[in-house]
Amino acid sequence: MTGRPPSPLDATALPLGLLPDTSEVDDAGVLSIGGVDVLDLAEEFGTPLFVYDEEHLRRRCREAVEVFGPDGAIYATKAFLCRAMAGVAHAEGMRLDVATGGELEVALAAGVPAERTVLHGNNKSTAELRRALEVGVGRIVVDSDDEIDRIEALVAEGLATPAVLLRVNPGIDVHTHEHVRTGNLDSKFGFPLSTGQAAEAVERARRCDALHLVGLHLHIGSQVFSVDNFVEGLVAVAPFVRDQGLDELIVGGGLGVAYLSGERAPTITEWGSAVLETCRAEGITAQVAAEPGRAIVAGAAVTLYTVGTVKYVPGVRTYVSVDGGMSDNPRPVLYGSGYETFLPRATPARRELPIRLVGKHCESGDLLVREGLVPGDLAVGDVLATPVTGAYGHSMGSNYNKVLRPAVVFVRDGASRLVVRRETVEDLLATDLG
Repeated sequence: MTGRPPSPLDATALPLGLLPDTSEVDDAGVLSIGGVDVLDLAEEFGTPLFVYDEEHLRRRCREAVEVFGPDGAIYATKAFLCRAMAGVAHAEGMRLDVATGGELEVALAAGVPAERTVLHGNNKSTAELRRALEVGVGRIVVDSDDEIDRIEALVAEGLATPAVLLRVNPGIDVHTHEHVRTGNLDSKFGFPLSTGQAAEAVERARRCDALHLVGLHLHIGSQVFSVDNFVEGLVAVAPFVRDQGLDELIVGGGLGVAYLSGERAPTITEWGSAVLETCRAEGITAQVAAEPGRAIVAGAAVTLYTVGTVKYVPGVRTYVSVDGGMSDNPRPVLYGSGYETFLPRATPARRELPIRLVGKHCESGDLLVREGLVPGDLAVGDVLATPVTGAYGHSMGSNYNKVLRPAVVFVRDGASRLVVRRETVEDLLATDLG
């Protein structure tokens, strides 16, 4: 690490508020989560490694249930799902939002009753719908006329009539990345309100003997920081919701979280209270439910990596390569998302060395943190961590370059448990028939 000019940046220590709830730093600066030393976890389970604070997860689930009630709090499993996570959400009183047949099967394997699930998806296959009707999912959120056709055909075969909500596209533009806007008119999701298609869908559903129409659903987008955006969406659909007089309204999720120093996001309670107050003010009498996902899990986890190379390019930057990358966190590549970097062995240390954190994939775009900061004594072999990685890392991961997917560990009360084991080469070859 010699021969480099001093950083011109006035770097500061990692904001500890970005760490999971039960995080503690000892006198030597070493981080523990859930009463477990994270460096010990890296040694025991290897890296890359997702470390989840189970108590953090449970607190956020309980907060959602406290605001929306046990039938109104629905965990959006796409943010992070394994059997352990499904079990935590169910045990704490949440229903589960599943968007594919695979997510449904994981929830069922975790012991979640089918009636406590809500099935989403803009292109549900006949096989997925058949399975949903067979096991008795609690609600199906219908997204298109084609889906109604499929349900009609399945019910004609003798399967049970499902309870459904229709997804309404409110035509709202929000301040978030275009790839995660879901409520603007130009979207693949839902029946547009402004074109009259939502009203037509409601009338068709009311006439259809194969459906039991119980409510409406809307969702405006993901990683939305402004409560005002959610309020705007509700106000836009309120006259339509009132006119239909249905018993249920799901307002979706999408609440943003802070990833970087200086960011501030509403809490689940602040967001939920504003949503419920707006519904009351707009005369909406339906039972209101919401689908937080990121807000439940994002801040609960850190990802641990091992530094493999440190490459200083004079006059350009310092590249730090770790043993993961876009395969375990594709968000920076997909959305330009930012993260903080720190060394768990020196968690509160001053970070004076600017770096670009990259992975091991054969892509120049294999980027984890574009502008990171670490202590100046960073060395090959160090365990390096990125916080707030509990959402859309594990769930969106891939095997690009045939990299093995990381393990997932839950920590609580001084103990760790492996909930998803690291993939092996045998796993990688299991579906490759040659």
